[in-house]
Amino acid sequence: MESRHTLDHVARIQAEWRQQRPDVDISPQGVIGRLHRLADRLTGELGRVYDRYGLSEGEFDVLCALRRAGEPYERAPGELAAHTMVTTGAMTKRIDRLERAGLVTRRRSDDDQRGRIVALTGPGREVIDQAFADHMRNEHRLLDLLTPGEAETLESLLTTWLARVEDGA
Repeated sequence: MESRHTLDHVARIQAEWRQQRPDVDISPQGVIGRLHRLADRLTGELGRVYDRYGLSEGEFDVLCALRRAGEPYERAPGELAAHTMVTTGAMTKRIDRLERAGLVTRRRSDDDQRGRIVALTGPGREVIDQAFADHMRNEHRLLDLLTPGEAETLESLLTTWLARVEDGA
């Protein structure tokens, strides 16, 4: 068996569980535990870019969803929620903050006077264009820790696994 000092954090936990509960199959922990730790690290690394622009991850997502909409860079709040996978309540708080910062505006919908439309402002578009370019450079930096073949294999595996998990949900 490997020296305790060469084991990563998850392997050390697994070794302790094997001693304490040899009757339980802890093999999933090797994948799930490492994914969880990696997700935490990636979230922190991605957050550095958001922080540079004074944005939270959720606000960055809202601005990205508006920018991806194409000209005139606007969507209804419910549509924004669907494109960012958050509740409309959480969306309202994000939009409020972005509006106070001058990055988005809200107006009544032309089609439904009760509905609202959220749109990027000029400064909002400038911020998200710069932030997104920095975000992509950062993601490239993180993914460059793998070979192109490893990255392609990982993407394929994660795509398959996510589809199966979401189909079962």
